[in-house]
Amino acid sequence: MIDRERLIETFCNLVKIDSPSGEEHDISEYLSNRLKMLGLNVTKDDYGNVIARSEGDNPLMLSAHMDTVEPGRSIAPRVNLDRIESDGTTILGGDCKAGLTAILEALDSLNQDKVKHIPIEVVLTREEETGLIGANNLDFSLIQSKEAVVFDGEGPVSQITSSSPTYIGFDIEITGQSAHAGVEPEKGLSAIKIAAELINKLPQGRLDEETTFNLGLIEGGQVRNAVAETVNLQGEFRSMNLETLDSVNMQLIHTINEVRNAYPKAKLLEKITTDFHTYKIDDGSSTLRRIKSGLLSLGLKPTMQRSGGGTDGNVYRKLGIDAVVVGMADHGMHTKQEYVSIPDLMDAAHLVETLIAH
Repeated sequence: MIDRERLIETFCNLVKIDSPSGEEHDISEYLSNRLKMLGLNVTKDDYGNVIARSEGDNPLMLSAHMDTVEPGRSIAPRVNLDRIESDGTTILGGDCKAGLTAILEALDSLNQDKVKHIPIEVVLTREEETGLIGANNLDFSLIQSKEAVVFDGEGPVSQITSSSPTYIGFDIEITGQSAHAGVEPEKGLSAIKIAAELINKLPQGRLDEETTFNLGLIEGGQVRNAVAETVNLQGEFRSMNLETLDSVNMQLIHTINEVRNAYPKAKLLEKITTDFHTYKIDDGSSTLRRIKSGLLSLGLKPTMQRSGGGTDGNVYRKLGIDAVVVGMADHGMHTKQEYVSIPDLMDAAHLVETLIAH
């Protein structure tokens, strides 16, 4: 039986373990030990992703990621009626520790009740938040699953991600010429001024219903009395429309070249990478049918919702695994106002139990 108090305790224990992207050692050790105690065979691939498997062929993958965004250190969870919140100085870490909790609680429940389950493969990845890096480095030679349920969506577990965009990230390094700002500024070439002109020419925000563009980070300069020599820009754009992506990419390159030609003494170096690819799920997905059936048996109404974000599901689907992303009871992801709904988290655990109980 899904136990509310045990579920809350598991979630609070998980969020108290610091696991910012790239620093997942402690959480991976904790999870590995929990999964071993539940009778699963646990291993880690060369990148540090955790893979736990029960006996049997054709397993169902249950997936979540181990890392959290900042500020996510020394999280102090607080239970407030039917919510779990942070103390307001950090995120809560429900993304994705609510997903981890749902999986663990369902396995705890079946183990306690001595109920057998179908073959499963629990895949817990590193560095999801920094561009699905763990999933992209996952050793798929160790993976047997053809179907996967990914617990990494916002909202209740009945909220199913119907589609996700292609994500393109870019880095631009601008190098000008430093000089003393008060003595001989005319000998300098300000990288900040060049960056400002470039930024002013780029789009920003929502471009259409399926497309967004964002410049998220600017770093540059050294001291206030020197003409800035270097500036680094980081941004992204994403869309479900590949023609629009090509158009935006061409606009970005054209703008960089335009500014480069305007400042021949400066150096502009750009790096443009595709971090994950778009997908759309249709009714032909056997995983989707399995999830909908499970939700309906619990009295929950499945809803399909388009996402502007990416998850490990993007990577799995690109490699031929029928992965479907569901909600995990988290709300206000990546903010200090984040909270987890306890009833929704119990529903997520119930779904896991329903999907895998023999």
